[in-house]
Amino acid sequence: MSQISQIDYETAPQDVREAHDEELRLRGRMTNMKRVLLHSPKAHGIYAEWFTLYDLLTPIISSRALWIFSMAISSVANSRTAVTFFRRALTGAGLDPDALNLSGEKDVLVQFGQAIVSESTAVPQALWDALKARYDEPTLVNLVAFAGIMLATAVFINTVGIEMDGELAPFA
Repeated sequence: MSQISQIDYETAPQDVREAHDEELRLRGRMTNMKRVLLHSPKAHGIYAEWFTLYDLLTPIISSRALWIFSMAISSVANSRTAVTFFRRALTGAGLDPDALNLSGEKDVLVQFGQAIVSESTAVPQALWDALKARYDEPTLVNLVAFAGIMLATAVFINTVGIEMDGELAPFA
């Protein structure tokens, strides 16, 4: 059960309704997490920067690879809702999230995502070397920042007890 309620659009302050409407305009959907975050449009905006970094990264790293990276972070963070969100994305792209081919870039990203969550102060040098062989430093900065927002998202979902969106249930 969520420890913080979802906003009630009809009784919400104008700035909350505006942020809600803008989110729908930009992304076409409103998740349970966003309905809770919108109690603070500023907090919602900070978490929404995930999409800004995603857009900066997708010319270099495929959407699928970023979903797998995000799912690895969410899995180690024990965020069932976040994992299920990415399972749905992968399924929608025609992949079986239970039978992913994690070779090359995807394998490096999964290892990196897991290392960020499990021991961020001890990411193995060999892993850093593999990342540096693939990506320039601005991309690495964006990737680590993206991972940080993904981890913050998982922590927010877990801490507040955000209820899984009904549309995600078939992918759990």
